[in-house]
Amino acid sequence: MKRIIATTAMALMLGTSAFAANTGANSNEVMMQTYASEQPGDIYASKFIGMRIYSAESQWDAWDENARAVPGSEKEWDDIGEVNDVILGANGQVKAVILGIGGFIGIGEKDIAVPMDQIKMVREEGNDDDYFLVVKTNKEMLTEATPFDRTDIMQTGSVTADDADHAADKTGRLLLPRPMIDRDGYREAEMTELTAERLEGISVYGVNDESVGEIDRLILSEDGKVETVVIDVGGFLGLGEHPVGVTFDELRILRNDNGDDLRVYIDSSEEALGKQPAYKG
Repeated sequence: MKRIIATTAMALMLGTSAFAANTGANSNEVMMQTYASEQPGDIYASKFIGMRIYSAESQWDAWDENARAVPGSEKEWDDIGEVNDVILGANGQVKAVILGIGGFIGIGEKDIAVPMDQIKMVREEGNDDDYFLVVKTNKEMLTEATPFDRTDIMQTGSVTADDADHAADKTGRLLLPRPMIDRDGYREAEMTELTAERLEGISVYGVNDESVGEIDRLILSEDGKVETVVIDVGGFLGLGEHPVGVTFDELRILRNDNGDDLRVYIDSSEEALGKQPAYKG
């Protein structure tokens, strides 16, 4: 899992005096510096993404970096959604935070992008390690807010962990990185060893070997290539399943030495897949 460390301002300070030991040297001669250890106030993006976000209009102007919230205060605020993603600019600084809003406040679910400086991190009184993310807004503003449009960047060939953050399928859904899973007694299956009959109905696993769903069907393009793999996520006895369409590039398929067992892996959890748009095809 990729992890980036952000300061309380969520800025990645590479190249500043905190990292560059040879500030007077030519930039071409300065070797990479490392961040030796976690510092007070640092926040892991892996924790930041997925956090609940609240609206607390009446208290907004009273909060500054030294303000503390009484434990349980969030129960009086409007829970408007959660942090879905973070947008970094070319200089490494956080440009905006993508919020998944709706549902809890009676409006349709959608993503909106909010500049980082419009989000306050309010720490809990007596526990500086715990904090709340708060914005100043209301239901009317959120209802009228323009949904964030992820640019549809089509790429050809296999998607790796390095470029998966930029690739998208034809619907604009960002592709997941292909999991680099190795399993004793298994090797990566060749395409010539795979058939729809063998794959349809087979379980799909996350990187921790937990079942996240099963392959329902394969969708072919006009030229006969597999365009979409539909995975049924959740449900019980066929009821309440959530179909999600992914590409073959997002899967890693392993075959045991005897050829009688296939393992399909995806770099996601059942919960995360359940939040993906339902496949309608």
